[in-house]
Amino acid sequence: MSVEPNTDDWLADTRTSYDTVAASYADQVRHLLEETPEERAALAHFADLVRTGGGGPVADVGCGPGRITAHLRHVGVDAFGVDLSPGMIEVARRDHPGLRFEVGSMTDFDLADGSMAGLVAWYSLIHVPDDEIGAVFGHFRRVLRPGGPLLLGFHVGAEPQLKTQGYGGHPMKVHVHRRQPGRLTAWLNDAGFTVEAHRTLTSAESTLGGILLARRQPDAR
Repeated sequence: MSVEPNTDDWLADTRTSYDTVAASYADQVRHLLEETPEERAALAHFADLVRTGGGGPVADVGCGPGRITAHLRHVGVDAFGVDLSPGMIEVARRDHPGLRFEVGSMTDFDLADGSMAGLVAWYSLIHVPDDEIGAVFGHFRRVLRPGGPLLLGFHVGAEPQLKTQGYGGHPMKVHVHRRQPGRLTAWLNDAGFTVEAHRTLTSAESTLGGILLARRQPDAR
């Protein structure tokens, strides 16, 4: 049964939930990329696009315990992580010493306009309500340089579900939004992105996941 989200406190609920599960979540997802060759291929392609575009900083938005940030650094990308949850950032710094991790929200980036060579949001948009997605993509466009790539990972589906516990049985209160690639594509187009590729797949990441690659359109002249 689907549950319509009350989005008034979604940021606070998301922060508290992931603070609560940070350590157990990190334990459960630490080795997922080893089981997901198609996800590794998508990240490698993204890294190639960043390098071809001249390189530069890349933000892993909603980085959680930092596994994607660390993987991007391993394949030669100047990546750093941003997450809403201080607990997640603490775990990321513990597990990946020497890498840059910051507490922050995708709804209010503290990044300069056009300063990012690329952005990754890997299963981190799943708790953002529909009526906030346009604003989030607007922030993504603002901080990306023209032509910069945006890589999204997400759950595919239709209805949101309320998640009340997870990752070791700890209490949570988050709505998990499952979306169709076409809907995300429309939102991205409206925000000034061009979608170049998308696919769906079943893997260790998701029973039905999606990967979508877009580019920030240049400003109109």
